[in-house]
Amino acid sequence: MPVSIITGASKGLGRALGAALAARGWDLVLDARTAAALHESARGLAASGTRVEAVAGDVTDAGHRADLVAAAHKLGGLDLLVNNASALGAQPLVRLEELTLDGLRQALETNVVAALGLVQEALPLLRASETAAVVDVSSDAAVEAYETWGGYGASKAALDHLSAVLAVEEPGIRVWAVDPGDMRTDLYEAAVPDDDASGRPAPDSVVPAFLRLLDERPASGRYSAPSLLDALLDAR
Repeated sequence: MPVSIITGASKGLGRALGAALAARGWDLVLDARTAAALHESARGLAASGTRVEAVAGDVTDAGHRADLVAAAHKLGGLDLLVNNASALGAQPLVRLEELTLDGLRQALETNVVAALGLVQEALPLLRASETAAVVDVSSDAAVEAYETWGGYGASKAALDHLSAVLAVEEPGIRVWAVDPGDMRTDLYEAAVPDDDASGRPAPDSVVPAFLRLLDERPASGRYSAPSLLDALLDAR
C-alpha cells in the first residue's frame, strides 16, 4: 500500500487528510508534538484497518525527522510527504514592530527549515517511489499583505519558493505548495483569538482538493484549495 508521512497530524487539516488517506487504504506515519493527542488520532485512523505509526516529537529536531522517515521505511517506503506542521511566531499575532526576532526564528525554523530538513531526509525513499509527491501546506498570507501576519506569511512565502526550486531539482517528484484557504483550526484561533471563527470551513471540507492533486497529478506548482474545489464542482 502507498505510505504517507503527515506532520501536524493530531488535529485540524493534518488529521482530516490522514483520515481521508486511511479510508483509501494508505499506510500512515503521523507526527505531532503532543503525544496523547497524536496517539488518540492514530488509534482512530487505525480502526479503518490501515497501518499507522504515531511518532511524537518536534519537526525542528533532526533526530525526530530521522525517526519519521525510518518509520516510513519500516512500512515499505514513502510515496507522499505532507509538511503541514506550522508555527505562528507569536500568539496572538502582532505587528512587525512588536514581533520578536526569536518569534520570527521559530516560524522560520518550523515552517521552512524543518520542512526542508524532512524533505532532505526523505528524498532517498521518495526517489524510489514511482508516484512520489511532496505537499507543502502554504497560506494566502504568503502572497497577500495582511496586518500582523508578516512573520508567518514570510515563512510561508519562503516555503513556497523552496517548493518551486525542489520541483525543478527533482523532476521525478511532484511538489505542490497548497494554500488550503480559510479554515476553522486551533492555529487560526491562536493567531486571532478575538475573531469569530465559527463560520469558517472545517478542515475536512478542503481535503477533496488535496485528493484531487493525488488523483490527477498535475504539474508541480502552487495551488489554491478553493480553486481546486471550484473546479471539482464545475466538473459535476
